Amino acid sequence: MTKSRKLARLALVLGVIIVLMGTIAAIGVFAETGNAGAAAQTTQVEQQTQDNTVGLKAIASGIAIGLAACGGGIGMGISGGKAAEGISRQPEAEGKIRTSFMLGLVFIETAIIYALLVVILIIFVL
Repeated sequence: MTKSRKLARLALVLGVIIVLMGTIAAIGVFAETGNAGAAAQTTQVEQQTQDNTVGLKAIASGIAIGLAACGGGIGMGISGGKAAEGISRQPEAEGKIRTSFMLGLVFIETAIIYALLVVILIIFVL
């Protein structure tokens, strides 16, 4: 197994772990929703609907940020492996390869940060 495949496999495993941890953390954070004053004033159906939407927001947030982190980790692993492979084949082009590699990593991180912003909007605005 080549080194780039090992890195890609490691990135995939770490991404899956992050997805699971994010989902569990989001469910744990939003599991207890209690507002005694508002709950006393609303009907049973409205309270049940409100509880369902909070739980669904938690699950959606955990899955969204987990998938974004998983995709970003896989992309970074693959691009890192290819950059190392390219530098080993053409050591004289190391500067150009490294520059484009770092620029690609910045774009991948930006996509993950956008996903985090969407998750924050889901939690606090919707």
